[in-house]
Amino acid sequence: MKSKIFITGSSGFIGFHVAKKFLNKGVKVHGFDSMNNYYDVRLKKARLNILKKYKNFSFTRGNLENEKKLSKSIFRFKPNIIIHLAAQAGVRHSIKNPEIYLNSNILGTFNILKFANIIKVKHLIIGSSSSVYGANKKSPFQEIDKTDHQVSFYAATKKSTESLAHSYSSLWKLPTTMLRFFTVYGPYGRPDMAYFSFTKKILAGKIINIFNKGKMYRDYTYIDDIVDGIYKLINKPPSFNSKKKFKNDSLSPVAPFRILNIGNTNKIYLLDFINTLEKQLNKKIKRVYLPMQKGDVYSTLSDSSLLKRITGYNPQTNYKTGIKKFIDWYKNFYH
Repeated sequence: MKSKIFITGSSGFIGFHVAKKFLNKGVKVHGFDSMNNYYDVRLKKARLNILKKYKNFSFTRGNLENEKKLSKSIFRFKPNIIIHLAAQAGVRHSIKNPEIYLNSNILGTFNILKFANIIKVKHLIIGSSSSVYGANKKSPFQEIDKTDHQVSFYAATKKSTESLAHSYSSLWKLPTTMLRFFTVYGPYGRPDMAYFSFTKKILAGKIINIFNKGKMYRDYTYIDDIVDGIYKLINKPPSFNSKKKFKNDSLSPVAPFRILNIGNTNKIYLLDFINTLEKQLNKKIKRVYLPMQKGDVYSTLSDSSLLKRITGYNPQTNYKTGIKKFIDWYKNFYH
C-alpha cells in the first residue's frame, strides 16, 4: 500500500520542507497547521502556497488543541503515517508565555497520540528537540543519556511529550519514533532563529546582540540533511519484537518506541558562524556582547550514529555552504 502521510506543522519550517520532499516523490500528503502569528504569517503563507501547487496535497487550518477539527481531518484523510512537527517553538518565548506551550506542545501532542492509535498508523514520527539534554555536560549527546535537567520551559514540554509518547506506545503498541532535532537552519527558516535575525539586522545596518560574548557552540544542521533523514526513516518504524543491536540503542524494552538524534554531528563556534555571515554578506557587523540568556545552553553536539545505522543517514552540508544557500534565498525572497 502506498504511503499517505499526515504532517502537522506543514506550513512551518521543517514541516514545509518535509511535505515538499514527499510530494516530489508522488506521495499523498495532508497538511495541518494553525498558521499562527508567532512569526511573520506571510512566510507561512508563502510556504503553503508552494505546497498547494501539488495535486497530491490537501490542507486543514486548525489548532492541535481543537480535538474536533483535528480528528475530522485525520479520519477523513486516513493516513498510514503521521509526522507530527507542529509545536510552539522558541526557548525565550516560553519563559514569558508558558501557557501557550502547555496547550500546543503537550495537549496537542496528546491529541495526535490518541488519533494515531485509533487509526493504527504504521509509524508515528514526533519532533522533539536537543534542548531536552538541558544542563548535560557530556558531549556529544547520546539518546541513552539522562535528560532530567531541562533549563527552559520549552525544553520541559518537549521532554514531557517524549514521556507521553512512550506511555502510549507501551500501552497500545503504537510504533513511535521521537526525533531530537539539533539547530536546524536554511531557506524558508524561522525568523526567530538567531541566524535569520542576524541576517536581517546586518543587511539593515543594525546592531546585533551576541550572548555569552559569542562563546557558545551549536550543532547547526542544514534543512536538506534533516529532510533526508526523515525520508529514509519513514519505513523503518521501531518494532516491539526487535532486540537492541547497538550499545547506544534507545529502543524501549517495553514498547515499539525509539528516540533518535538528528544533527550534523559537528559543533560550530558561534563567532565562526557569525563571521561567516559577515563575510558572505560583505557587510561589517555592529556587535554588542552580552551575558548568557536565561534558558540558553553553552554547547550542543549530536551523536547521530544510531540514525545512521538504521537508515544510512549522512549529513552532507558544511555550514559555510548552508549559510550561502540561506543568504541567496533570503535576498531573493525579501528582494
